[in-house]
Amino acid sequence: MDFSEFKTDEKGLIPVIVQHYKTQEVLMMAYMNEESFDQTIKTGRMTYFSRSRQCLWVKGETSGHFQYVRSLTIDCDKDTLLAKVDQVGAACHTGNPTCFFQPLVGSDYDETNPLQVFESVYQTIVDRREHPKEGSYTNYLFEKGIDKILKKVGEEATEIIIAAKNPNPEEIKYEMADFLYHAMVLMVERGINWEDIVRELADR
Repeated sequence: MDFSEFKTDEKGLIPVIVQHYKTQEVLMMAYMNEESFDQTIKTGRMTYFSRSRQCLWVKGETSGHFQYVRSLTIDCDKDTLLAKVDQVGAACHTGNPTCFFQPLVGSDYDETNPLQVFESVYQTIVDRREHPKEGSYTNYLFEKGIDKILKKVGEEATEIIIAAKNPNPEEIKYEMADFLYHAMVLMVERGINWEDIVRELADR
């Protein structure tokens, strides 16, 4: 679809809602004109039109927090774009992962998207490896090395088997969580991420 088919405002701009392609988290909202749209398609990096500076703006140009395009979709009225992106670092200039972090109105609900939780824990483990903290159990495992990590993974797998014989479901939930944490430490140690695991499962 050509940009000329989009319904833009009087300045030739169309709003773009930006979403993380894996977690589905809404990261930010910006605007594109025809030139920034074409540049985005050409380079694969999200390029917007800055209304305040009146010029093209490559997201991450100064911060290094680039957004790599995974898909672009237009809504039914052809007046809003949805961009699913691979976000490097934080999307917001404040350092928050998303620009939408200030709650106004809403009821309490359990925000436990499984993939978001796994990604968050995984990234915390990566951060501990890159920026060690004194007293961190995760850093202790990395310092002891692969044999210690494998020993813990094996121990936790055994704990799951024992817990599964117990009729109380709370015990197995606890042991499964322990196992998954140690498995993620192993993943980081061996350079495997959740995308690798999900791709392997999808191929089966």
